[in-house]
Amino acid sequence: MAQLLLVEDDAQVRSALTRALTERGHAVTSACAGMPGLTRALEDRPDLVVLDLGLPDLDGCEVLRMLRAVSAVPVIVATARDDEPEIVRALDAGADDYVVKPFSAAHLDARIRAVLRRGR
Repeated sequence: MAQLLLVEDDAQVRSALTRALTERGHAVTSACAGMPGLTRALEDRPDLVVLDLGLPDLDGCEVLRMLRAVSAVPVIVATARDDEPEIVRALDAGADDYVVKPFSAAHLDARIRAVLRRGR
């Protein structure tokens, strides 16, 4: 279906989401931190980025701002941060959608499809 980039520092979450989204027909590449994620986004040109906020090298909103400066690729923030100021901050930084962990792979896949539909 879509070429996705998953930027997630937790290896177990990254592996589980990669497997689940691949099983749903997506091609998934991943990065474990913000700077490698930015590099992959620019090199691979994915259809959509799934971005965690709690990254080891950069705050996810900073990664999002840097990505927005050079790309219009759709971004879904997928994070455990569920407080309203964080959600507003991510959306203001350029996120196209925001999902709070834990979520099912089916839920994330539905959000991915919805964001990609809006971009057509």
